[in-house]
Amino acid sequence: MSGMNAISGGERYTGVFPVVPTTFTEAGVLDLESQKRCVDFMIDAGSTGLCILANFSEQFVLSDDEREVLTAAILKHVAGRVPVIVTTTHFGTRVCAERSRRAQDLGAAMVMVMPPYHGATIRVTEEKIYEFFSTLSAAIDIPIMIQDAPVSGTALSAAFLARMAKEIRNIAYFKIETPGAASKLRELIRLGGDAIEGPWDGEEAITLLPDLEAGATGAMTGGGYPDGIRKIMDAWANGRREDAVAEYMRWLPLINYENRQGGILTAKALMKEGGVIACEAPRHPFPAMHPEVRQGLLATARRLDPLVLRWAR
Repeated sequence: MSGMNAISGGERYTGVFPVVPTTFTEAGVLDLESQKRCVDFMIDAGSTGLCILANFSEQFVLSDDEREVLTAAILKHVAGRVPVIVTTTHFGTRVCAERSRRAQDLGAAMVMVMPPYHGATIRVTEEKIYEFFSTLSAAIDIPIMIQDAPVSGTALSAAFLARMAKEIRNIAYFKIETPGAASKLRELIRLGGDAIEGPWDGEEAITLLPDLEAGATGAMTGGGYPDGIRKIMDAWANGRREDAVAEYMRWLPLINYENRQGGILTAKALMKEGGVIACEAPRHPFPAMHPEVRQGLLATARRLDPLVLRWAR
């Protein structure tokens, strides 16, 4: 379900590209051995590709040096087994372009970037967003995925996204996580046509089924159960709509638990329970998962027998 970038004349990237969590020790130090096992599990579980340094990777608690260490270590360890998307979001145009160029040089297949924002109130105009992505595109030769999510506090209309796809080289993929995602995906595809190489679902797959109905071709989810998401995506891609619906309904309790209860720490809790990683702790000041939430998450997961709970056994 994956291939080369259509900008370069190959297939478009499709399928399941879950976010890789960042693993720490109890002391908050990067745990690269756990990180490698995490990546191996996610590939064995059927991930079509991976995304690193996203919000669900706790990118907001990483230093620039740690980002460099993680990008280099993960891309080296993956060694071309699957394509890897590197998140390079930064408010500064130059910094984002430099991060993206470095990711490309290390072997990234794509970069994912949010529009410039900082804190709760600092935003820029559409003109500046357009200039930001134009400058970013000029710095690299791999595709750019625009992440359209509420956390940026920036309204990106379907018309504006489609315009950038048509006018800016490399702008070709869109992860839509806003309310009414399916309607926005449908409008984006209508307005952008062939320039929209990758209309993708996000937000832990909580809206995956309507997003697929709207034309989504990729899903960027949490990293705990790619095997479950693959069952949905593969059935849909092969034209087995009712099988896809049945699988979605089967996995929906776990998808919902991640989206509404466990959040960012869900994948690490599942991986720790299954022996994939040594420690599930976040980095301070992000709070640990409440023990009762964790208990409910594991009970929900065990009903589905995902690979994560038995991969390392």
